[in-house]
Amino acid sequence: MKKLILASAVAAALAAPTVVLAQTAPAAAAAPASPHAFSANVGVVSDYIFRGISQTHGGPAIQGGVDYSHSSGLYASAWASNVSWVKDAQDTNANVEIDVYGGFKNTFGSSDWNYDLGVISYNYPGTKTVKANNSAKSDTVEVYAGLGWKWLSAKYSYTTSSNFISWYGGPTGTNTNIDTRGSDYLELNANYDLGSGWGINGHIGSQKVKNYQAAGDTNASYMDYKVGGTKDFGWGVTAAIPRTAFTTPPRPRAFCLSSKRSDFASGRCRDGSFLPQQKIQGALYETSDRHHQAVQA
Repeated sequence: MKKLILASAVAAALAAPTVVLAQTAPAAAAAPASPHAFSANVGVVSDYIFRGISQTHGGPAIQGGVDYSHSSGLYASAWASNVSWVKDAQDTNANVEIDVYGGFKNTFGSSDWNYDLGVISYNYPGTKTVKANNSAKSDTVEVYAGLGWKWLSAKYSYTTSSNFISWYGGPTGTNTNIDTRGSDYLELNANYDLGSGWGINGHIGSQKVKNYQAAGDTNASYMDYKVGGTKDFGWGVTAAIPRTAFTTPPRPRAFCLSSKRSDFASGRCRDGSFLPQQKIQGALYETSDRHHQAVQA
């Protein structure tokens, strides 16, 4: 009987449905985000302004660039724009500016603070030394350091190349044996987001040209400021209403660099007091997180 009962129990156990517990396999780990980032940009601006001075005599410019950044903070970029001041000052076909720059930027302390260290090379293919016009080659190299907090920032740029944007030193920049290495620019900027695509901004800067000796109204060093507002319409379209002006020197510089080509052809900017004023170059206002800053309207 015991054997029968045991056999029956075994048979019942074998006849019972078998329950298999399958263990769910763990989900595959997400691939880590790449530390490398690449981007490109292109735009049309109503005026190309650098450090308060138009580079296109108040005319429009087509601009574009490519950017690389690493999650560590390392970055490198190349950017180009049409210009007119080199061609007018040196009577060459140099009508393009190509900037190559790179550096390292990151945050520190709280995320509200940031810094930026780098070097930039301003290149103008076709530029040349024209000693008869007291004009050195326009190509210029600067190192820069920036410090920012929320919507406020400060930046210092220092020229390491022999000459700063075609300038020679000496009386009114006419001594071709004296370079302008060591020229510098200090700027303070504010960009405040009002929401809904609206923003307000302000800028003040001081440009010093090393070894340049001023005389009368002919002074290469100056200060500039800007106050304005912006509206982002999306799709990369931004309108800006800036008010840019010089505090020093008086009108000759602004007139010569921002006037029409006819003023150069007529000689109004080619006499002894105006010619040196044709040699300052520039970049754009207010592009977010770029070395260049643009006004698009």
